[in-house]
Amino acid sequence: MEWSDEGVILGVRRHGESSAVVEVFTRGRGRHMGLVRGGRSKRMQAVLQPGNAVTAVWRARLDEHLGLFALELEEGHAATLMQSSHALYGFAVAAAHLRLLPERDPHEGLHDAFRHLVLQLPRKRQGAADLARFELLLLAEFGFGLDLTSCAVTGTVEDLVWVSPRSGRAVSREAGQAYADRLLKLPRFLLDEEAAAVSAADVSDAFRLTGFFLGRHVLEPRGLCLPPERARLIGSLD
Repeated sequence: MEWSDEGVILGVRRHGESSAVVEVFTRGRGRHMGLVRGGRSKRMQAVLQPGNAVTAVWRARLDEHLGLFALELEEGHAATLMQSSHALYGFAVAAAHLRLLPERDPHEGLHDAFRHLVLQLPRKRQGAADLARFELLLLAEFGFGLDLTSCAVTGTVEDLVWVSPRSGRAVSREAGQAYADRLLKLPRFLLDEEAAAVSAADVSDAFRLTGFFLGRHVLEPRGLCLPPERARLIGSLD
């Protein structure tokens, strides 16, 4: 068997004296592993860095085998990511989220969002905001997408400022005012990608919102917690 695809390297681990097992999030084949012979050579070590975008050719006799990867560098992002702790935290969080998906399960929309996210992570607050958007998309991919299109109580599409923790639906300011202490804040930038300014408080509120639903629907049923790098990223935004 053989196929070729684009992807982003999520992780690398040693294998034997000179090879490496590489984990790539590909566009059409999902999260996929493969052996790179000579992966520990100086030439290949520059390519096999988490965050780098690559063209991957995978070969194996049978589909269920680990297989061999031939990887060519498409865009080198690893060096830029390594220049800031917040970018590394953000990448670690996104990679941990992607590892919750079944291996070899394609998610083209999530792949495209991830590639965009990798470019934005060095921008600190903007990168963190895009990570929160990425978590919203991840929830939808798991089948637990939030309905932020209209108010759960009145049906209005105006002035949506909260989300019900029970239903995962948006709530308008007027309808939710009496129950504000029981609702989750809905930052404007999650509704409008063109929002002019995103504050550290907005991003923290967004992570509180996505973290609540990720915990309830995705992590807790598996006995897992949010990755520790997520809290470190939030703490770095002030």
